[in-house]
Amino acid sequence: MNTKLYVGSLSYDSTEDSLQDFFSKAGKVESATIIKDKISGRSKGFGFIEMSSEKEAKTAIETLNGKELDGRTITVDEARPMKKSF
Repeated sequence: MNTKLYVGSLSYDSTEDSLQDFFSKAGKVESATIIKDKISGRSKGFGFIEMSSEKEAKTAIETLNGKELDGRTITVDEARPMKKSF
């Protein structure tokens, strides 16, 4: 298992700080990143969390997937490499 997690269905009001605080319930957060539109700078509604260990990443998936953050029910799963489009 990877220590990097995908977080989907984020509220546009969510910040990297609120994401980090939320995931700290499951363990030590190494980084929290919200993906933003290059032109508008607005959140695309998803981001990534890197936990300090695989055990903490697994705990985060089990305990935080389907929970509410900033008024939205979020999806938490193991991050997968981006598929290349041709």
